Amino acid sequence: MFLRDNIVIGTLGERDGKRFMSVLMTIFFVTFGMNATGVLPGLQIAGTSLIGLPLIMAAIAYVLFIYAGIRSRSWRFFRDALFLPGVPWPLYFLLTPVELFSTVVLRPVTLVLRLLMNMIAGHMLLALCFTATQFFFFAVLAHGNPLGLLGIGTFAFGIAFTVMDIFVGGLQAYVFTILAAIYIRMAVADEH
Repeated sequence: MFLRDNIVIGTLGERDGKRFMSVLMTIFFVTFGMNATGVLPGLQIAGTSLIGLPLIMAAIAYVLFIYAGIRSRSWRFFRDALFLPGVPWPLYFLLTPVELFSTVVLRPVTLVLRLLMNMIAGHMLLALCFTATQFFFFAVLAHGNPLGLLGIGTFAFGIAFTVMDIFVGGLQAYVFTILAAIYIRMAVADEH
């Protein structure tokens, strides 16, 4: 209900929210589920920390954005997206390439990179903490060096980062879904 009310209906409105609800909810739960695999013993790598899945989901969000714009305003959508209304015509030479780059390249790339890099960073923190724990306990402490007790601290940080990674995974799923909904809203908005 939270997702439906805040992300889908809250961002897109009742009519458009119902049209895109199933895809946006799927994007959220796939993202969250794949993010959660990063903390499961045995898997220990988030599916979204590999480029393929974020790339596919960003492509789906981008296709939805284009589809919603064309469905809403026909081919006028591209003209409205690239040639901003109310701008003096000489500025179109400057603004149109910027809008083209923003619409065609930046939106999908930022969706991919935001999710990918957050999940990679979380995975690297977990790997660092638990590798340091293993080193301190089995390489240093096993040889009688009391510095091996530092493994207790690295293990505690590993547990704390695991909890944080679960939170960040949920947050990234929320951010990815809300951005996809905002892009769709921008496509169907009459004033854009």
